Amino acid sequence: MKKVAIILSGCGVYDGSEIHEAVLTFLALTQQGASYRCFAPNIDQHHVINHVNGEVSEETRNVLVESSRLCRGDVEDIIELREQDFDALIVPGGFGAAKNLSNFAIDSDNYKVNEQVLNAAKAFAKAEKPSGYMCIAPALLPLIYPEGVKGTIGTDNATAALITAKGLTHVNCDVDNVVIDFKNKIVTTPAYMLASNINEANNGITQLVKSVLALT
Repeated sequence: MKKVAIILSGCGVYDGSEIHEAVLTFLALTQQGASYRCFAPNIDQHHVINHVNGEVSEETRNVLVESSRLCRGDVEDIIELREQDFDALIVPGGFGAAKNLSNFAIDSDNYKVNEQVLNAAKAFAKAEKPSGYMCIAPALLPLIYPEGVKGTIGTDNATAALITAKGLTHVNCDVDNVVIDFKNKIVTTPAYMLASNINEANNGITQLVKSVLALT
């Protein structure tokens, strides 16, 4: 049985992990006969968004605690993530990837990846183990892998330009497809950067999961 680590960034598209993307990843891995464990940084969210009206809420929430909502409480602090215990890594999207795992949404010209997340992801890269990144999460790739790493966030040229400035080789991709960087063993898919419904997101995410497992 293949073992996959999943890094979450909270719970909710506007300030955490995109819920559909995370759950579809869980489902696809299970359907492919793989096991998974979830991890998240034990830090405060950048902010909390009221998902009814889109406004910032004056409260503080913890990324690890919020991520636990997605996996029925079965989540671990990312400092406990050991690459040697897994065959692959997958990072769902949602604004949490750009606000909590990194600060891409806040400072796209000079953004950085959270140190704990960076260390965990680089461990998989150094061990040449495959990884999957979806939605906006591929923004992390040029800060983890060498310049020229290949990936996609879909067809948003303006957003792609911000990431290519950091060293990503961006490839336009339809919602139901994936981009595979065979050299670095990375699979990316647009997911809700393009998806208009959950089925469209599912098609690309299922392909991503299958492709990541095939690279192990």
